[in-house]
Amino acid sequence: MTIWDAPMRAALAEAAKAAEGGDAPIGAVILAPGASANMIASAGNRRVRDADPLAHAEMLALRAAAQTLGNWRLDDCTLVVTLEPCAMCAGAIAQARLGRLVFGAADEKAGAVASLFDVLRDPRLPHRPEVVPGVLAEDCEALLREFFQARR
Repeated sequence: MTIWDAPMRAALAEAAKAAEGGDAPIGAVILAPGASANMIASAGNRRVRDADPLAHAEMLALRAAAQTLGNWRLDDCTLVVTLEPCAMCAGAIAQARLGRLVFGAADEKAGAVASLFDVLRDPRLPHRPEVVPGVLAEDCEALLREFFQARR
């Protein structure tokens, strides 16, 4: 058990809600900076529901957190997401100056944090958040596997 298990379970709950709406089961939560680490935003994928290619869980959670804090800079906030972010989301994470990314399952097809690319740790970028991979990876992978097996 790690300190990231409880927030990852909250992200898994968001992912399950996304699946109920027909979207890929990916969920994200953002924790406030500081010792309290209260959840300030959460979202699940809404690409299908909203007919929006940008409605990834991470993007929606980043937007909600910025609105909650009244600032586009999410310094020292932590994003917890069930699947390794894609290139679009990794870029948004860097632009938001997020302090930490915690993710569950690796994404061998589109992952841009460790699998295909390493956008967030590229030394050419001015901001590189801490990355914590593999939190509750089996649970995250199982949810995705079950979702896509049911659609085949």
